[in-house]
Amino acid sequence: MATGIRDKVAIIGMGCTKFGERWDCGSEELMVEAFEECLGDAGIGLNDIEAAWLGTCLDEVNVGKSALPPSIALRLPNISVTRVENYCASGTEAFRGAVYGVASGAYDIALAIGVEKLKDIGYGGLPEFSTGMGITNGFWFPNMTAPGCFAMLASGYSAAYGIDMKDLKQAMAHVSVKSHANGALNPKAHLQKPVTLEQVLGAPTIAYPLGLFDCCGVSDGSACAIVATPEIARSLGKKDFVTVKALQLSLSNGEEMTFNEWNGSNFITTSKASSAAYAEAGIKNPREEISMMEVHDCFSITELVTMEDLHISERGKAPADILDGFYDLDGKVPCQVDGGLKCFGHPIGASGIRMLYEMYLQLHGKAGKRQVKDPRYGLTHNLGGFPFMNICSIAIVGRHDV
Repeated sequence: MATGIRDKVAIIGMGCTKFGERWDCGSEELMVEAFEECLGDAGIGLNDIEAAWLGTCLDEVNVGKSALPPSIALRLPNISVTRVENYCASGTEAFRGAVYGVASGAYDIALAIGVEKLKDIGYGGLPEFSTGMGITNGFWFPNMTAPGCFAMLASGYSAAYGIDMKDLKQAMAHVSVKSHANGALNPKAHLQKPVTLEQVLGAPTIAYPLGLFDCCGVSDGSACAIVATPEIARSLGKKDFVTVKALQLSLSNGEEMTFNEWNGSNFITTSKASSAAYAEAGIKNPREEISMMEVHDCFSITELVTMEDLHISERGKAPADILDGFYDLDGKVPCQVDGGLKCFGHPIGASGIRMLYEMYLQLHGKAGKRQVKDPRYGLTHNLGGFPFMNICSIAIVGRHDV
């Protein structure tokens, strides 16, 4: 019987670039920047790495279709390198490959790296699907944009729970204010300035009810992790090291697009993946046991409904929890403790591992001014696609002795 991967894999090193408009760097330079920090943190030699996984999404403007770029840029020792892509969950997908590689016993030490150069695509946001990408997986989406699709999530949520849109916008605005306050404490964030509630509510509308500050930005970046067995972590002299407690992936099966029972107010995949992750990690009450979260806040409404899909807030109660400060840095379950996509932007292949990087720093007590007190479990959540067709990846990490 399958038992999952709880505590079978340790994270022995991590690295992350500064995210932003990195016009001076290509994807290769970004990978090197993240990898040098990661390798130094792990305290191993280059030749100790036995396999690698690369997560990247828009290959045509990034690293191409092969896995050669990281092998060459990092001078990896002629090992297996696998390129993976799973929409916006591509970074976590690379991490999943490395973790499963070690958990299976195929490798002792493996590398996961994610990178994306979004500023080079020529768009103000991700490419919209009627021009830049055309037909996607057999579906034609004329004039469809990410803000337009996720704005409908707000409408669905408002209708499902009878919440006036003005009240919902107040909660969404608090989400953005909270994340910008956290990002202002993070030197690696793209945006490092706090914003006020008045600024958020008074900003130009992008796709009603989403305003400018409800949308994450576009940036370049890379992040990576080196994973190994707990035995190897101990042999390297690492104490209180971080292990993977759970990794779960859930994909839409088309139910949302049939408008059968789904009302457009939530993500079916997130609810399913998080429940499976809690079971794998042995977590019974996530609202009490999860210490901090990094979720896929491509838009403020996405973060809001995700708080419920993760079974932290009750259905229809996330706005109240948000306004009560439950998810603030000094709240019960801090969310976007590093500033999130809202302040880092979303270089697709890097985001999932960047989220894990923050959990890793927090669990080691190295997060500086944004440090959470005595964290136990950290959760990351990636969402790729759209409300009606998506991929959800959940990771839970914690100290090995937990």
